[in-house]
Amino acid sequence: VEREREIRAFVPEEYWQIEALLAKQNPPEGGEEDFRLRATLEKMNGEKINVADQENAAKIVADLEKATYKISDVQEKQRRRTPQPPFTTSKLQQDSFNRLRFPASKTMRIAQQLYEGVDLGAQGSVGLITYMRTDSVRVADSAVEEVRAFIRENCGEKYLPKSANKYKSGKKAQEAHEAIRPTSVTYTPDAVKPFLDVNQFKLYELIWRRFVASQMTPAVFLQTAVDIEADIYGLRSRGSVMLFDGFLKVYQEARDNDEILPKVEKGEVLDLIKLKPSQHFTKPPPRFTDASLVKVLEEKGIGRPSTYAPTIQTVVDRGYVRRDGGSLVPCELGETVIDLLIEHFSKVVDEGFTAEMEEEFDRVEEGSLDWVQVVREFYEPYSAELGEAKENMRAVRAEVEEMDEKCPDCGRPLVKKWGRGKKFISCSGFPDCKYARPITSGVPCPEEGCEGELVERWSRRGAFFGCSRFPTCRHISKELPKSDANAG
Repeated sequence: VEREREIRAFVPEEYWQIEALLAKQNPPEGGEEDFRLRATLEKMNGEKINVADQENAAKIVADLEKATYKISDVQEKQRRRTPQPPFTTSKLQQDSFNRLRFPASKTMRIAQQLYEGVDLGAQGSVGLITYMRTDSVRVADSAVEEVRAFIRENCGEKYLPKSANKYKSGKKAQEAHEAIRPTSVTYTPDAVKPFLDVNQFKLYELIWRRFVASQMTPAVFLQTAVDIEADIYGLRSRGSVMLFDGFLKVYQEARDNDEILPKVEKGEVLDLIKLKPSQHFTKPPPRFTDASLVKVLEEKGIGRPSTYAPTIQTVVDRGYVRRDGGSLVPCELGETVIDLLIEHFSKVVDEGFTAEMEEEFDRVEEGSLDWVQVVREFYEPYSAELGEAKENMRAVRAEVEEMDEKCPDCGRPLVKKWGRGKKFISCSGFPDCKYARPITSGVPCPEEGCEGELVERWSRRGAFFGCSRFPTCRHISKELPKSDANAG
């Protein structure tokens, strides 16, 4: 809710980016494209520049069209990118969402299937992965030996470190379980693919590749930065070339900037081919997704690997948030509930308090803290807050909002009321007049010939969008389609 309010209050600011396409002088005939580089304006008179509007951009472009472009510095350095450890629960949920667009609950449901066992034909039912609720990166010695032998045989010695890669779990990690890995690396994705459905295969391949990559050598890149002087302006071009793929042979990651730059030298003069000014606007903070919310929960010590996915699914099912594409968007009910909780139970909803309670639970489990003391210290102040809330918390469901519209059935004023977790429009004369209608989204129903609008509705499975002309039109959408009414 706090993030959503930041987004609503955000005021975008205009800025312009100016890019120059440059070329080496006298390139070999037919190879012109290989001797070009793109550079972005970054400085004026040695200071960082911010081009705020089109007028300033046009002036700078006019200056740059007359400028001489000379290379002032060339920096090259090798960078090693090391592999990540095998998956913990939170990292699996994050990567699964970012790569496969699986919500956390779907990831855990499929992982449970892979853990419990899949029928591999003549081999019978086989559990393909280790336990999937863990915050440890520990791996059994036997599994490390097996995967190192697999890498040596299938990838070659240059992909195998001299000694096994070691990873350290977080301070609060519980080491009862290993990291999430294949039960045997010999169950390759290709070998088990015929026995898995599409989603099972995608998730298993992700887990398998991450585990194998975790015991491989680093990838090596040559990073290049070229600084260019253009009279009073400074531009920079960046590029990166992969010299050795290492673990990326098995597990591809998002690369930084793989643009290959031509070989250039300090003092060299370049030719200007063209300038490209482009308008941009600053963006508000992004809404949470399953992946980013799980990351925050883990960083702040809220919950455990087993609770991340159920927590997200619960707030969706109760109508506190809805899914819009990959984003989690607070609903009016969720905002109202949060405001009431902060007003009457500020300590309970404080993230620091929640993380502290998790730590105390761990100490109870270890036997270093008495559980009766923990419960007493929580319950006594909470009980007092609960009593105060029963007396003073406003009854949201009883609130009505008058509208400047008359009931089409009886002529009395219409009002907005709460019901089943959402507001709807009703006649103020209820129960004498039973006129009611949902509050529509403003998005027309996509069914051909239908004149209705999409309305947010609820079921046991959570929120969905249905046509306002139900049951005449039975159109259902899981998400609100983009239109002029909600494109922003």
